[in-house]
Amino acid sequence: MSSLEKNKETVRRFNKEVIEQCNFDSFRQLMDDDFINRTAPPDSNDGNGMWNTFFNILKPAFPDLTVEIYDQIAEEDKVTTRKSIIGTHTGVLMGIEPTGKQVKIDVIDIVRLKNGKYVEHWGINTLPTILSELRKTE
Repeated sequence: MSSLEKNKETVRRFNKEVIEQCNFDSFRQLMDDDFINRTAPPDSNDGNGMWNTFFNILKPAFPDLTVEIYDQIAEEDKVTTRKSIIGTHTGVLMGIEPTGKQVKIDVIDIVRLKNGKYVEHWGINTLPTILSELRKTE
């Protein structure tokens, strides 16, 4: 398997084991100690901030959360993934009471990997739009 394919597989594993299953052991295995999330606020742009997003924000709000990967492009040490995070809003999400609605957060992210671990992340997603729509139903 080429290094590009290995990097894509690492990203797929992260999405399955960390985002979907909230597996902390996998998270630790896949995160470099010097990881930085370039699109997160400065006070939460490290691995702990990323784990908090999955474990304390998304998973409680969407216990049935799944990740559907549509495209992956790998070049040098980066993998770009177009995906959706899909789940039923049955828990509180950033102060919004459960609506029971099916939610689909579209995401495009870029991950830089080193030695099979996440070192840097950049991403855009539709969560702000989803939050606005959920607030309208409160």
